[in-house]
Amino acid sequence: MFYCLLRFAHCSLQKKMPIANDIVGKWNFVSSENFDEYLKAVGVGWAVRTIATKTKPTLDFVIEGDEWRMTSTSTFKTFTLKFKLGVPFDDKTADGRDTGNVVTVENDRLIHVETGKNGGADSRIERYIENGKLIIVCSSGSAKSTRVYEKAA
Repeated sequence: MFYCLLRFAHCSLQKKMPIANDIVGKWNFVSSENFDEYLKAVGVGWAVRTIATKTKPTLDFVIEGDEWRMTSTSTFKTFTLKFKLGVPFDDKTADGRDTGNVVTVENDRLIHVETGKNGGADSRIERYIENGKLIIVCSSGSAKSTRVYEKAA
């Protein structure tokens, strides 16, 4: 009974979160700052970093029930991240790192914590909407990158 009430409350809150309403849809890449430094900090090799910093991915966010899906599409690679808020999962990042993950919502921001496996670095990725733009702040150690996207027409 308690689980059912907790589950109902979780689903009800999820539907009322502005981030859930605002982030759904396609987003076009606008700009990036310090992305190479961030990728270096999380242990991505030179060749992949060089390609990754030159791509201009499109992001597509979909929410179906309690499952969220973010698909990043570029000329380099298509990568899909599927998750449920607050539920830990293992994944291989777009750049090939094995990570433990959990995604939550804090202060109307999607907070994605990656825990590096096999000696990999930990990382925190915040996604939020500001002035109609999707802002993504990636940090690991002292490295911090900001990427900006605008809603596709």
